[in-house]
Amino acid sequence: MAKLIYAINCSLDGYYVDADDSIDFTEPVDELHDWFAELESTIGTHLYGRRMHETMAVWEEFAVDPEITPLYKRFADAWVDSDTIVYSRTLEDPGVPRARVVREFDPAEVAALKASADSDLDIGGPELAGQALAAGLVDEVILAVAPVIIGGGRRALPERVRLELELLEQRTYANGTVLVRYRVRQPE
Repeated sequence: MAKLIYAINCSLDGYYVDADDSIDFTEPVDELHDWFAELESTIGTHLYGRRMHETMAVWEEFAVDPEITPLYKRFADAWVDSDTIVYSRTLEDPGVPRARVVREFDPAEVAALKASADSDLDIGGPELAGQALAAGLVDEVILAVAPVIIGGGRRALPERVRLELELLEQRTYANGTVLVRYRVRQPE
């Protein structure tokens, strides 16, 4: 069975965007971006909300940009080589190959997708990930915690969801970002 992974950059106080909808505080250093490129190479399917899909779809263009750095090219190539399911009630055309739109998040369908997948899946966008976390579908949570407190914005983790976690990995980067990777302990 494939794993469903939720990975996100956030501030120390748990926000993935600030009050102005900016992610400028989370710019990863090359070593961290390389770590994410390695993770991306293991992903067969992305599960995104519309906003996250619109943010990530730029990798389709980056993959064919002759000026792209080798580090970003590695991530872009892996992203383009994956399928994407976009959960949206309004989007008609995802605008990139290998992507399709699904109107509603259905935990049973995601569980079946995990059971049949040959490669791991990731889920992007805190609202969608919150639904998957609440449904007990997420196997790993990865946070790249930036050394900044921003005091508000949109939260990276859902409220009123309690999960027990087991630390699998921790890394500290030169810019002070700390990456923590946890396995979600499933209830007995």
